[in-house]
Amino acid sequence: MRIRLGYACISETLHVTSSSSYTYQNFREEQNYQKLDEVIQSNFFALEQLLLYNMKNGIHFYRMSSNLIPLATKEEVEFDYIEPYQNWYQRLGDLISSAHMRVDFHPSEYCVLNSIHPEVVEHSKLILEYHYRLLSAFGIVDKVLVLHVGSNAFGKKQSIARFCANFHRLEKKLQDAIVIENDDKVFTIDDCLEIHEQLKIPVVFDYHHHFCNPGELAMEEFLPKVLASWKDKTPKMHFSSPKSKLKKERRSHHDYIDSSSFLSFLLEVKKYSCDVDFMIEAKKKDEALFRLVREIKYQTNFFFEDETTFYL
Repeated sequence: MRIRLGYACISETLHVTSSSSYTYQNFREEQNYQKLDEVIQSNFFALEQLLLYNMKNGIHFYRMSSNLIPLATKEEVEFDYIEPYQNWYQRLGDLISSAHMRVDFHPSEYCVLNSIHPEVVEHSKLILEYHYRLLSAFGIVDKVLVLHVGSNAFGKKQSIARFCANFHRLEKKLQDAIVIENDDKVFTIDDCLEIHEQLKIPVVFDYHHHFCNPGELAMEEFLPKVLASWKDKTPKMHFSSPKSKLKKERRSHHDYIDSSSFLSFLLEVKKYSCDVDFMIEAKKKDEALFRLVREIKYQTNFFFEDETTFYL
């Protein structure tokens, strides 16, 4: 079985960011569309550097920043963020395709599909549409948008029901892109599997969130269900280590990955002979990824196909 490692958004090695912002407050005061364009162009250039860096270092799994296009989800700001930048989308999409790189988005905490406030739900739909349009512009066929269940207003049962009801109101293209992830406070992997049973959407297992917020199901009960939820697609999982085992710090991410915990979990995954892509969510980003690779090479005899891909 093949394991691929990836990281999210920011490289500790490169001094670039694809998340440069132009705040709504500043835009309201300035109404400067030229400045907005300059920020967008800067973010595209930075994303190109990040993708090239990934290619040259054998990284085939990458989460792009949701902040690529500032103000795109502000209904008060009207501008076309697709057509004027087609050359960029084509250029970056070609890089992604030529590197056989898996990319996705994880919309922010402001995307709350099960909110009790209708205006929040409508804005969440706008956020989803924005991310979907970006993936389409890049030419990404297998579109993935990772969501948490969201609000827990009026309890889990009603919150899950709201999520499912609002999911059914989305366009099918958005439904097909959404995958659900367990969180570190409220909704466990058990809850996500319950939603999967109703909606048949894939489930992302987050190891660290499960450490903080475990469900009732044992790993041998939920893990095969999580993997099977992806059907014929390669499952993706999130892995990070707690900053500390102290209760007040265990929800925070460590700079690096505890390789012993990662290898122990790989042994559990190995039972099901299923390829898995792991998003490394350590604070040190790509540095943490490559440090984990060095430790795996030292502690095992796994065959490495390239810098971040190996076989169990």
